[in-house]
Formats: sequence, structure tokens, C-alpha cells
Amino acid sequence: KQWYQRRVAITAGIETETSGFTLEKAIACAVQFDNQHCGIYAGDADSYKDFAEVFDPLIQEYHGISADAKHTSDMNVSRIRGTVNPKAPVHSVRIRVGRSFNGFGLSPGITRQQRLELEKLLKNAFTTLPGDLSGNYYALQGMDEKVRQQLVDDHFLFVSGDRWAIDIISDFP
Repeated sequence: KQWYQRRVAITAGIETETSGFTLEKAIACAVQFDNQHCGIYAGDADSYKDFAEVFDPLIQEYHGISADAKHTSDMNVSRIRGTVNPKAPVHSVRIRVGRSFNGFGLSPGITRQQRLELEKLLKNAFTTLPGDLSGNYYALQGMDEKVRQQLVDDHFLFVSGDRWAIDIISDFP
């Protein structure tokens, strides 16, 4: 990992154009916990561009892709092929906070205000889900302790201090 240490030193102190997210914040999990496989998390879309010297080789190594690989996105739902047994109904869905929303920081770089704005947008969207897509939304603030513990036990909610959460739960709504 010598190449990684050199690249971190080269880009230290640089902030992303959009949010001011820093490489130091991106590697906070790896600094705190030395047993990470990777331990770096982008704080916003600009992180991949502004810290490309660090991110690109890690992404290539992790995914086993070449430097000239290109990502393509296909949002056509009719082309999704899964292996879910139709006789095993889905009872719940966990939406991971690792996904990106245009205009909002990624998990380690999102601000409290952005989190509140995103929560409002998502709550409104969730109310429009019909039939078997509908369900319950659980806000963390004001949540009953028994409900919180059950969500933790069922692996739908991060545990306080969970190292994989990399401080994203510190002020999540």
C-alpha cells in the first residue's frame, strides 16, 4: 500500500469544489480502525475527480477493472434480471444510505441540513408508493427504544458506534 500512502500525502489538504469535503474525512474510518479492507469513502461526487489519484487505483484494485474501464448505467427496469424466488415474498426493503442523490453529499460528506432536506424529500416520495411497495418510515428522532432495538436486531438500523457507519449516524434525522 505504499502507492496509497504517497497519493494520500500528495492530495492532503485539498477540498472538493462542491462541498469542501477533504481527503482526511474520506479516510477517517481507516485512520480510526486499522483493520479495514479499504477504509475510504467519497464525501461527494467531486471526491472521485478531485482525489482521483487515490480513488482510481483503489477502485480498480477492489473491482478488478482496468484504468480505462467505463461505467454504464441502465435504469430500464425491464432489463433487471434477478434470482429472487417468486415463492419467497419480500417482506421489507432496506435502503442503504450509501446511495447518492443528485445535489446532496454522500454519506460521510452530507451536512445535517442536507440530511433534513433529503429526509423530507424521501418521506414525501415514500407516501406515494402503492400497494405492496408501501410500508413504514421510521424517523430516528423520537423513535421508541423498543422499536429502535428491533430495527437494530433485524439489521435495518446502524448500531451507535458501528465502525461501518463512519460517523454518518451522528446527526442523522
